[in-house]
Amino acid sequence: MHYRSIADLNATITRNLRKIPPDIDLIVGIPRSGLIPANMLSLALNLPLADLDGFLQGRILAKGRTRPLQSLTGDGGEYRRILVIDDSINSGGSMLEARRRLAEAGLSDRVLFCAAYGLGAEHPEADIVLETAPRPRMFQWNVMHHKFLADACLDIDGVLCCDPSEVENDDGPRYEAFLRDARPFLRPTQKVGHLVTSRLEKHRAATEAWLAEAGIAYGKLWMLDLPSAEERRRLGAHGGFKAKVYAGLDATLFIESEERQAVEIARLSRKPVLSIETQTILYPDRLEDQMRMRERLAARDRLRGAVETPPPRTALKRVARRLLGPSLYGALGRAARPVDRAAAANRREV
Repeated sequence: MHYRSIADLNATITRNLRKIPPDIDLIVGIPRSGLIPANMLSLALNLPLADLDGFLQGRILAKGRTRPLQSLTGDGGEYRRILVIDDSINSGGSMLEARRRLAEAGLSDRVLFCAAYGLGAEHPEADIVLETAPRPRMFQWNVMHHKFLADACLDIDGVLCCDPSEVENDDGPRYEAFLRDARPFLRPTQKVGHLVTSRLEKHRAATEAWLAEAGIAYGKLWMLDLPSAEERRRLGAHGGFKAKVYAGLDATLFIESEERQAVEIARLSRKPVLSIETQTILYPDRLEDQMRMRERLAARDRLRGAVETPPPRTALKRVARRLLGPSLYGALGRAARPVDRAAAANRREV
């Protein structure tokens, strides 16, 4: 599975800004998914932004008002070269429909069509393809609307609903209230093959009631058959249980909320797992390489944070003493003290 996160999309756009002609003066996104790269490109190039429907009605998002389309694009209008962008192109149906609507508005001669991702480097319905993303593929922004969900396993807490807080996770009345009133998080619009949760079997009725209330369709609900949350913690049964269920199914992907559990599920099941926490797919045959890369990136971020954070005053003094030597450092300190005393005296007089 070729997966692209929102961070990947932003990196794709940044890497490929050179492909955008310099005379573009307006970015138009094809709803809904095309609005994400349109926003990113608009910000990167500091250009006005519009959605396709609004643009055809004469509405530019940056302007906050509606004007006749002719005044925007006609002779003497503000926008002479327009880039219409979608997140991806497959058959080209969305691009064809956009072309038709813009042709009816008499704008065919000033519009370029762009796709952030294509099956290949070129497509007959797109003037520009930023990068390739072969099939099978899915994107962070529409993963919950993808037909592959019928062949997937999904965690519940941290995926379909927000995780319980420490206070709510008491395996008592507060947890029962959480099960009843859990706040929805990601909302699938396709039927999910399997829901696999480390919630206890004794909470099945409350879980099924919440899923029905949330309108989530699914094939089978797998729950952990243990007497208590304390026993579950003692056995560390979270990831192991999910991996065992996943390994025994024909499912092609597990969507897990926590990175730590995602690693365990991938390792034990020998099958790919999507971590919602990091928005990456973990592959069992590449786990070690992925973990090493993750550690390097984390170390880089820590170093960057250390460089950007001003050191405390005592650390600066130690550095100055080391660079100047004790004698010169002491002389500078003695020279500064009379000024400090005079300043303090002035403050007292005020």
